[in-house]
Amino acid sequence: MTNNTASPAAALDFTGRTVLVTGGGVGIGRGIAEAFVAAGASVVIAEIDPQRAADVAAALPTARVVVCDVLDRGTPALLAKHIAAESGRLDVLVNNVGHFVHALPFAMLDEDQIDEILNVNLGQMLRMTRAMLPLLRAAAPGSSIINVTSIEAHRGIPYCTVYAAGKAGVAGFTKSLALELAPEGIRVNDIAPETTDTPQVALDVMIPPENRTHMDKWIPLGRFGRPSDCAGAALYLASSLAEWVTGTVIHVDGGALAASGWMQTPTGEWTVVPMITGNGLKIPGAAA
Repeated sequence: MTNNTASPAAALDFTGRTVLVTGGGVGIGRGIAEAFVAAGASVVIAEIDPQRAADVAAALPTARVVVCDVLDRGTPALLAKHIAAESGRLDVLVNNVGHFVHALPFAMLDEDQIDEILNVNLGQMLRMTRAMLPLLRAAAPGSSIINVTSIEAHRGIPYCTVYAAGKAGVAGFTKSLALELAPEGIRVNDIAPETTDTPQVALDVMIPPENRTHMDKWIPLGRFGRPSDCAGAALYLASSLAEWVTGTVIHVDGGALAASGWMQTPTGEWTVVPMITGNGLKIPGAAA
């Protein structure tokens, strides 16, 4: 790679570059797709839901939206064929698809459910990456793989043990593949968000209004995530501003991982000890 001498504005101009975003019809994936379109990229969006595909196609008319299921083992090859015919290369692969699937105690999961969770969060990503490697090599040096993982790859989460295992597997895959592809100038990195307000994890559903009084104290930066937070990280990682960044992770989490359970009380003091209020809510430092 050459030394990065471009201005930040020029580095974030993706005109003439092709980007694939899986699960790009909604949530974090859509936020990332929107950001790359705004930066001038030729964006391909893989989306399983026809209505979401139609919505994002209407909102982003320059993007090519492909209705497909990335869990289908034939899909990666079909997408690769589509991109090869259109541009002959792939500059950025964003592996965004993932889901809790089954939030249950580990002992309650059957083998099929375990396999499903691992396939959604790790298996399909491995297959997609392998299928896109020839196209990424055609764009190298300077092409990039960005895997959207989760904060749960780096901390424990009860009732989502297999999900966490899959996300941790992505982290290990990213580090190892980054080493393999570094001599070719292809970079591989992760984005690990904390809870982000999307239709998949809607805060209005997860956190009822009566529990939100001190929500701004739960995460150090005072709020939960937005798709645009991850989009900014993706633009950076795909750009020449990050040309010496590979095999690592950006924690887009408002400081949640660093906090490791520390929260602010309503009066602004820090604690790791939850208190029970009269109505049963757990609020750090609140009077019982």
